[in-house]
Amino acid sequence: MTILGRYLSREIFLATAMVLGGFLGLFGFFDLFEELENIGRGNYRLGDALTRVVLAMPSHIYELMPIAVLIGAIWALAMFAQHAEFTAMRAAGLGRMRALRELLALGFLCVGLTALFGEVLAPPAERLAQSLRLSAMGATLSAEFRSGIWVKDTTRNDVGELERIRFVNVAQVRPDATLSDLRVYEFDPHFRLRALLLAAQGRYTSDGQWLLTDVVETQLEPEAAARLGDPPETRVAQASRVKTDQKIWNSGLDPSIVSVLLVQPERMSALDLFHYVEHLRDNRQQVSRYEIALWKKIIYPFAALVMLALALPFGYLQTRSGGIALKVFSGIMLGVAFHFLNGLASHLGLLNTWPAWIAALVPSALALALALSLLAWVDRAR
Repeated sequence: MTILGRYLSREIFLATAMVLGGFLGLFGFFDLFEELENIGRGNYRLGDALTRVVLAMPSHIYELMPIAVLIGAIWALAMFAQHAEFTAMRAAGLGRMRALRELLALGFLCVGLTALFGEVLAPPAERLAQSLRLSAMGATLSAEFRSGIWVKDTTRNDVGELERIRFVNVAQVRPDATLSDLRVYEFDPHFRLRALLLAAQGRYTSDGQWLLTDVVETQLEPEAAARLGDPPETRVAQASRVKTDQKIWNSGLDPSIVSVLLVQPERMSALDLFHYVEHLRDNRQQVSRYEIALWKKIIYPFAALVMLALALPFGYLQTRSGGIALKVFSGIMLGVAFHFLNGLASHLGLLNTWPAWIAALVPSALALALALSLLAWVDRAR
């Protein structure tokens, strides 16, 4: 990188940091205001609310980084233009393509920082925040259904053939991913009921198994299970029932899948999303929402590069009275539009069954097309 490139990158990075700090202060205030109504519920106190706000910061940094890059770059370039520095740079041979190349290193730095916060820091911070919040309130997580949470699970033999189909019903998921009031309905490959397992609690052990407590297991004999398809007047029920204090239960479910119930898909790591999508596919369940979230996690960090390209044309515009304020306001509007378009594309993708990568790519692709159009327009206007 040249001296000119380092100077440009430094000023834009400092402006981006300033904008990001302002946004974080604003969002932190809104988060704290939202948490105030929960103070006093159970053992939830002001310190817990402040901890919740701090733990939400990595997620906010991940979401706001491209927008902060856009506004910060526009601010820095507008200041260069006001002081005629950008004119001197252009006279020294800083054309559009060279300016883009000079800012490439800064762009990839912002991409790396966005990925770091989105993949490494935000997911565990979000899980910890949810866990601390629920623990302090003495609450547990329940699903929208009155019967609790329903998850499909399957077991296969060594050659990959289907052995059992399970429908798992959990009344509550505690903050530490412990399951309460567990019901497991086991069917054979022909969807004949083979077993019913009830457990008061399930805890995931370090050796990759679930330890169930207060277990009541009902096994249907093959003959009895076959008769379930007979008319009611000829059906004979033959079953064995066993009660045990503890039971080891092998399942494809693990805390990373259960954590989906504690954290929104958009705030999970790409690795956790990938594992969960694979689990849903193995069980032939709908994966569209989580596939879109996965592709967004992959594509979104690169939006910082697009935002730098979108900000560059503002440096070539002549500065007049009120020019800087107008440019910064335009940057804010573009950033807000990009943020809303990012969410809108996901919903449109779900409604219209678009391929997940298209729904995730549309906002950045439109922003890049706008950036290239503005650069071409500025070049013609010179």
